[in-house]
Amino acid sequence: MKLDSSIAAVVTGGASGLGEATVRALAAHGVKVAIFDMNEAKGEAVAQEVGGVFCKCNVTSDADVDAAFEKARAAHGQERILVNCAGTGNAAKTASRDKQTGETRHFPLDAFNLIIQINLVGTFRCVAKSAKGMLDLTPLEDGERGAIVNTASVAAEDGQMGQAAYSASKGGVVGMTLPIARDLAGDGIRVNTILPGIFSTPLMNGAPPQVKEALAASVPFPKRLGNPEEYAQLALTMITNGYFNGEDVRLDGSIRMAPR
Repeated sequence: MKLDSSIAAVVTGGASGLGEATVRALAAHGVKVAIFDMNEAKGEAVAQEVGGVFCKCNVTSDADVDAAFEKARAAHGQERILVNCAGTGNAAKTASRDKQTGETRHFPLDAFNLIIQINLVGTFRCVAKSAKGMLDLTPLEDGERGAIVNTASVAAEDGQMGQAAYSASKGGVVGMTLPIARDLAGDGIRVNTILPGIFSTPLMNGAPPQVKEALAASVPFPKRLGNPEEYAQLALTMITNGYFNGEDVRLDGSIRMAPR
């Protein structure tokens, strides 16, 4: 797919981090970008900078996602590109004992379900609704109608202690990539997933310097955190390379996460 002003895109979680970098990379090629995010102030600011449109959206809500797509399509037309970066995480052991009181507890099921709803179901919700709209597009010269990029995590394959919910949600994104690609192949819609390692995002930047230094040192090469622009570069490759389909690709400096 050639990126230019005839193409519309939607990026979920596009107000910051990996999503923001992708928004900026797409806009630099002239693509008309809609930002789906909960952070209205940041999302509006980024949209104004790149000439895009902001759509406040909670990906766990059918009504929110429908309204966001309606607003985006009213501004730019039906999107040919969807990049899903919206997501979050939490941490708790499956079951544990308080060292001081001896009290036992388990991972709160509502907290587990919330991560599944945001990272996995939210991603699928946006994929399904975007792909439905793409079906009505006139195919490009090569028969392509659209390209979708999802975001998983290296935790999908080597999750650490306390990451049961996060790893399950991201493992689900990996697991559904090929079936969705197969579902949509006959209509010229490609689907791929990126598994980022440890990236320099607003969440990570809030960590103490010594923590970030230790994390950077754990990366085999290069010994640093990933840059959001490097994620965006791979996302654009997945979008523009027409033979890239049904793949899950780690982007992690060859790190393999330790148990803790």
